[in-house]
Amino acid sequence: MTPTLILVRILDFYSLLIFIYVILSWFPIRSGGVLTDIYRVLGNVCEPYIGIFRRIVPVASMGGGGIDFSPLVALLVLRYLVRPALVALVGMSGL
Repeated sequence: MTPTLILVRILDFYSLLIFIYVILSWFPIRSGGVLTDIYRVLGNVCEPYIGIFRRIVPVASMGGGGIDFSPLVALLVLRYLVRPALVALVGMSGL
């Protein structure tokens, strides 16, 4: 496997982790269970990146609640800006 392919796989896996983290946030999770541990680990892995966009993207207010679009923006930036830039850098390095 080439370094570019490895990088793409890692970024795709990270995107999957963000997606799972967002889906788990939609459901109530009882403390002390396995899902709590999974959600906590995913939060530690995903929140530093998503947090960047939480500070930039406002929450869309709808009635009594709101929708946080920052994970969607984070995934789009990862897919269409970060991934191509890193692939180009790895390609230019000649690895």
